[in-house]
Amino acid sequence: MKETSFAVVIVTFLAFLGVLSGVVLLADNETFILEDVGSFLNQQQDSNISGAELAQNTSEISNTTTLSSNSNQTPKNNTKSTNYSVETVLGQKTPLRDGVQLVSDIWMPTEEGQYPVIMIRTPYGRSNPQMNYTGMGEYFARQGYVFMVQDVRGKGDSPGDFGFLFQEGQDGYDSIEWAANQSWSNGRVGMMGFDYMGTDQWLAAREKPPHLVCIAPTAATGRYMEEVPSIGGVFYMGWALPWTLANNGRVPDSNTQNLNWTSIFNHRPLSTADELTGTQVALYRQFLEHQTRDDYWKRIQFTDQDFAGIIIPVLTITGWFDVNQPGTLFYWNGLKKNSTPSDQYLIIGPWTHDGTFETEEQVSSVGYLQVPGTQKDLLAAQLAFFNYYLKNSTDSPQSTVNNSNSSSSNTIPSNNNTTISNINSTNTSSTLNGPLNLPRATVYITGLSKWINLTTYPPEDMRITPFYLNSRGQANTLNGNGFLQWNLTSTNASSNSSAVNSTYSTNLTANSDSYTYDPANPRPVTSGGHAINSISTENRSDVLVYTTTALEEPVMIVGPVTVELYAASTARDTDFVARIMDVYPNGTTINLGNFESGGSIRARFRQGFDREILLEPGKIEKYRIELYDMGHVFLPGHKIRLEISSSAYPILHPNPNTGNSIATDTQQQIANQTIYHDLEHQSSLLLPVIPYNSSTYKGLLGSYL
Repeated sequence: MKETSFAVVIVTFLAFLGVLSGVVLLADNETFILEDVGSFLNQQQDSNISGAELAQNTSEISNTTTLSSNSNQTPKNNTKSTNYSVETVLGQKTPLRDGVQLVSDIWMPTEEGQYPVIMIRTPYGRSNPQMNYTGMGEYFARQGYVFMVQDVRGKGDSPGDFGFLFQEGQDGYDSIEWAANQSWSNGRVGMMGFDYMGTDQWLAAREKPPHLVCIAPTAATGRYMEEVPSIGGVFYMGWALPWTLANNGRVPDSNTQNLNWTSIFNHRPLSTADELTGTQVALYRQFLEHQTRDDYWKRIQFTDQDFAGIIIPVLTITGWFDVNQPGTLFYWNGLKKNSTPSDQYLIIGPWTHDGTFETEEQVSSVGYLQVPGTQKDLLAAQLAFFNYYLKNSTDSPQSTVNNSNSSSSNTIPSNNNTTISNINSTNTSSTLNGPLNLPRATVYITGLSKWINLTTYPPEDMRITPFYLNSRGQANTLNGNGFLQWNLTSTNASSNSSAVNSTYSTNLTANSDSYTYDPANPRPVTSGGHAINSISTENRSDVLVYTTTALEEPVMIVGPVTVELYAASTARDTDFVARIMDVYPNGTTINLGNFESGGSIRARFRQGFDREILLEPGKIEKYRIELYDMGHVFLPGHKIRLEISSSAYPILHPNPNTGNSIATDTQQQIANQTIYHDLEHQSSLLLPVIPYNSSTYKGLLGSYL
């Protein structure tokens, strides 16, 4: 649903293909490290195809067996379902409870029988030329599935009025139940898709349709006011109008990239900025009218009770640089907390939003950050997931994984008797986790360029560790005297105390740093600029920079990153923005995190996104800024850096500091900001550190010990 570039929206949301290779196995309380890029989930080698092969003409398909069952019968475990011939039904109508008939294209085996159904529900057009649904449909139909792609209400050929995600729960329920009761269906339905198509799976699952067996959502948004249409309550200007404008009609409009977005973004009030595009965009205006998490958003905002009611298996996919990562992991954590975790699986790659589904975007570098071995055959992973839960197939990944080509074993004992093994271990049957025999979580560690598997995510041995902001009173710019101080007396940090060479003297430190934020001169941040060299924008006096000394040992983080900030402002409302950086020995400074802008918080939402409480000028307040999840290793010789500022233009709307309504405000004023870091107000960067004595750390970084 979101696009990192404000000028190009939608078209790149299409093409859910991929190449997923390499697996590591894990057992309870064990972590296994992938040293090589090998074969993953190649359970049906003759039928698996890559993204490139999928794009070819697949009309020549051989005939084999016919899968037969009735709608209430579970397929037998020994059923084989490859190389079916395929027939296509175009323009199939599905009646909903209110009489609207949604339109779908369907691919299914020609052989008479009843098959499980895989469904995608899209607002971007089932016939969009950027998405090879024909190739995907034939791929899954050859495996013995009915593959169904549906235009959601008010989009493509489906009648009705498009109402964003608010309509998708009931419409999804009706569509699932309709498909389950067709003569070609065995009554078992799964869903897949990315972005908007990932979120509508969750909304359908919340309605508990009886025949929905499992879902495979990728890059699904889910934290409203924190992720869309605002980031930490700061209006997500670089997404909201471009996306709603591009989707203002029945089909996506890619011509919006030709508009003068600079003049549009600079227009005030925001509520009429859409008129500069030549039209009024109703959905954009609705977003501005509902700037708190009110009843408008609560319709689709999941609660603990919602998660407790979802007990179906889920395969979750996201990326460290995916703008929808906050919502994706919000769903993962919600199920982990409130439901059974036994059938939940997670894959996190070093991918941007597009890379979570498009092979061509799974490249070997993101900005300045090298990420070799990034490609994963996600389509094959989803096929294995559906085979197990929709067919109860015993032709599972275990049979392939256990047949290792190597009999070598490489285990390293750790302090807690946990072993770390490479993929070539010969005894893998006991290490597979979960009924699908998939790792619970497979994640890529940037900075080290390795895939690892975890029995849970975040890993149990992760410790939230504070790095305290400090300075001699002038942390402004990268040439200032701000620094990050590891809490050497903390029990959380003691196991890694030698990692940071803490040579700073605290005798001459100040209690605070200050800067002036002018909304007429906001800090520029490159849209689409993940992991780029950001040093050029650190020479501004309205950017505070706090940096560790050079690391003596690697610092590994896996999990959520946050900033606790004590600050005061002369304004009644303002913003604070934080970014975490990896500073290389040569000075290259790359920004980490899923948002190029970093994390942010609008002051009026500091006590919750369901209310607006303006500031008392000059009063010190505590702010929590989420930078969301990261999996990264800061190597020896590198430095960890935190930036604090108040803007990230044009991605975020520059706060005018007036305290007026954001939608209608036309005024602006300068704000003087003070960041505190005394003993009473210990502003800190909270990192999810993996201790050096853990099995995960030793398995990956033992050579540095």
